[in-house]
Amino acid sequence: MDFPELWAIFGPGVSGAVFGAGWWFWVDAVVCSSVKVSFLHYLPGIFASLAALMFNCVRKEDIDYSPYDEGEWRLKLWLFIAYVVSFVSLAASVGLLIQDALGKSGPSAWTGVAGVLQCVFVLISGLIYWTSHSES
Repeated sequence: MDFPELWAIFGPGVSGAVFGAGWWFWVDAVVCSSVKVSFLHYLPGIFASLAALMFNCVRKEDIDYSPYDEGEWRLKLWLFIAYVVSFVSLAASVGLLIQDALGKSGPSAWTGVAGVLQCVFVLISGLIYWTSHSES
């Protein structure tokens, strides 16, 4: 078996493990936090999961990379929105990390670090699944 066949077999499992690890970091931070974590801190991870789902709604085979063909503009727009949502969720998690690190009354800095790790791992898992999943 060559690498693309192995990647098609094991890629979704690796993607699920990375997704679970991202959420595990977040759950660990919320459970170990000494103060109540506000719902605002949950939003970057939720939106990162939504962006990963948006990535996986598009098949690689449906995208035509020709600059002159306008047939797949909806797919390209959908992927652009997914990238925007993913980068905004990552930026929000970094912003909350900075807020948690500088503030004395809020959650600890570990909650902010776990939020960033959660977003990074969830988005990586979406891209792993998207690259490994192919039409059989």
